Amino acid sequence: MIALIQRVSHASVVVDAMTVGAINTGLMVLVCAERGDTEKQANALLTKLLAYRVFGDDAGKMNRSVTDVSGGLLLVPQFTLAADTNSGTRPSFTPAAAPQDGHRLFSYFVRQAQARHSQVATGLFGANMQVTLTNDGPVTFWLQIKPPAAACN
Repeated sequence: MIALIQRVSHASVVVDAMTVGAINTGLMVLVCAERGDTEKQANALLTKLLAYRVFGDDAGKMNRSVTDVSGGLLLVPQFTLAADTNSGTRPSFTPAAAPQDGHRLFSYFVRQAQARHSQVATGLFGANMQVTLTNDGPVTFWLQIKPPAAACN
């Protein structure tokens, strides 16, 4: 599982001219399931995400997590994060989970996040989304929990 996290002062997702998810201070998270990922990788990624210290403490150092600051989470499905861009000029998406698996794991990830965090908004799996954000910093990190090696071969 992959998460591209951005510390934001505001972020929103619009589908068909309707806002489907929005947060103020928190993390806008692009989430991607890779081929071979299971609930185990989703759980590990969520645990890391909720504890990842990207918010400033009283001294201005990144020592606080989204949980510590009671920030929002905007979870947006983004299968293109798994793209293989190593050859040619067109990405290959073979590393990404199949759509049904990606949808299942994204939905699972959202349910687990909602159970563990008070402010969770989402994008819409499979939709053409317009994502707007104000990156605070800018602060952006790539988090990844690798699928089992045997599933990737």
